[in-house]
Amino acid sequence: MTPDISVILPARDEAGNIAALLTAIAATLQDRAHEIIVIDDASRDGTRVILAALQPRLPQLRVICHDRSCGQSAAIRSGVWAARGALIVTLDADGQNPPENIPTLLAPFVGGDATLGLVQGQRVDRRDHPSRRLASAAANRIRNALLRDGVRDSGCGLKAFPRAVYLALPYFDHIHRFMPAMVAREGLRVQTVPVTHAPRAFGRSKYGNLQRAAVGIVDLLGTAWLIRRRRLPHAQELARPVTPDLRDVA
Repeated sequence: MTPDISVILPARDEAGNIAALLTAIAATLQDRAHEIIVIDDASRDGTRVILAALQPRLPQLRVICHDRSCGQSAAIRSGVWAARGALIVTLDADGQNPPENIPTLLAPFVGGDATLGLVQGQRVDRRDHPSRRLASAAANRIRNALLRDGVRDSGCGLKAFPRAVYLALPYFDHIHRFMPAMVAREGLRVQTVPVTHAPRAFGRSKYGNLQRAAVGIVDLLGTAWLIRRRRLPHAQELARPVTPDLRDVA
């Protein structure tokens, strides 16, 4: 059966978190036709061994292995290209994005609104170190001032979007942090929903605050340039049916 939903998880060195997370995703979507795609971004711990052991128990689980670490955006892109579902859900593999939020992300798509391009989670009661929360808040204020995407937490890994929308976006490294702005650039609507957040149980973050800031400045300026260079008709205009004027053919 072809899945309706493809859940994509970029993972690197998440051996302590991955089994419980995948089991929870499968339980949450047990009544929906879905697949779970884990992209192992060149893990050096036992993540791949655990994934191989889980596949007989979770037939909907697919695993893609990068031969070298390419980063979160590249991992998501590999997953979207391989996905069979028309709707994509992403979440982080560190266990901090509880799978119970997935139905909340999917609910706005039920009506079939063709102008809805992205449902973006916004974390409530974020369970990170205070320094990381402060750095993230400052980065979001700067991003919003420049891009005006109306989203206060674009870095949240919980997102849902049509596969076709993602594949129409220009790709660049770290695009996952600028999805709301890039989707809005196409003339599509971005909807935010509140989602919960959990503390990391095992492992540690792959990026420090200074490292995030260094790459974020370059990506922010590049995203702003892409938005200002947009000259094509918006996607929703292209999708609008044309009513012929019969007087022209009379």
